[in-house]
Amino acid sequence: MTNIELKRVVVTGLGAITPIGNTLTEYWEGLLSGRNGIGPITLFDPSRHDCRIAGEVKGFDPYQYMERKEAKRMDRFAQFAVAASKQTLADAQFAINDLNAEQVGVIIGTGIGGLKVLEDQQEVYLTRGPDRCSPFMIPMMIANMAAGLTAIHTGAKGPNNCTVTACAAGSNAIGDAFRLIQRGYAQAMICGGTEAAVTPLSLAGFAACKALSCRNDDPTHASRPFDRDRDGFVMGEGAGILLLEELEHALSRGAKIYAEIVGYGMTCDAYHITSPVPGGEGAARAIQLAMKDAGLTPEQVSYINAHGTSTPANDSTETAAIKTALGEPAYRVAISSTKSMTGHLLGGSGGIEAVATVMAVANDQIPPTINLENPDPACDLDYVPNKSREQVVEVALSNSFGFGGHNVTLAFKKYR
Repeated sequence: MTNIELKRVVVTGLGAITPIGNTLTEYWEGLLSGRNGIGPITLFDPSRHDCRIAGEVKGFDPYQYMERKEAKRMDRFAQFAVAASKQTLADAQFAINDLNAEQVGVIIGTGIGGLKVLEDQQEVYLTRGPDRCSPFMIPMMIANMAAGLTAIHTGAKGPNNCTVTACAAGSNAIGDAFRLIQRGYAQAMICGGTEAAVTPLSLAGFAACKALSCRNDDPTHASRPFDRDRDGFVMGEGAGILLLEELEHALSRGAKIYAEIVGYGMTCDAYHITSPVPGGEGAARAIQLAMKDAGLTPEQVSYINAHGTSTPANDSTETAAIKTALGEPAYRVAISSTKSMTGHLLGGSGGIEAVATVMAVANDQIPPTINLENPDPACDLDYVPNKSREQVVEVALSNSFGFGGHNVTLAFKKYR
């Protein structure tokens, strides 16, 4: 195999639609202030459900980003992706035109896709018959439409793909986009994750797995990663999008550079459809592979944005994985789970958490893990409890793990 010179890749734009803010500024300020985005479900009547809380996106107006007719032909997960992608391009001051369109691509991951449309159309089918189903049902429902519609709305004609690796999907999308630019297949990539799965059927399915918190009377304290009283995750929704750009291309146009993406590790537990392998062996290997890819040592890692779902199995397993991957330096690394504030965006989580990780590197500020009141003895690392922290962040990792045993770690560092 011919050796090729790998290109350096930087982050030049960020966008976010989240339960704690619908712009990058609102999202970041919300994280640093410990804002909680979890509350009673309002998108539908949840009274028949055991779990009745979620991290909903509030006040989102798709018509700010697209025509009314176009918005009505998109599921909410695709609306989020298009909106966050347009934010990202504006933040980067990056214009896609006839000269560069073929060198700009899109990879946006999602865990579930257009489930709300599928549920609604199933109801139409059952009550009104097959002839009444919408001709837009399939293109609104299929998971790749977030990436496809983002390309349509931005004009990006380069590589286009959709990762569907459950809760690792957003991080896989970013890692795969990183690889394409590294190897010269694109100059820039719009990438990240999106999800809008706060729906009756989705809620019922996750509840049947015994995965959800049922702290309905106290939603602001329901997501409590690494706390001994955690009882499950809280569903969230939204999108987080990054613009990755080849370094020389970014410099040539005088782009603002938030951070450099330097490593990508992915593995599989090959163990169980929903449970992580005891001890976190697969997750540990993903962390180690990302550090190896980046040429980093454990001592260089300043911060880890944990997967940190607030489930009994994940948090202790992830803690063990970090210890295995980093060794003794694990006890000196700042770690936090921003899911404590946003809930778990499933396939969108890797997107908004990569945005948070990049902002930590760019601003030397670390978001907290809120609701960490009674630490689990099995979770004995520094989880930045309850208050954000000002600290130099030279290198940061972002972890994402998904049903099926998917493990992904991304590595970012200050651009120098």
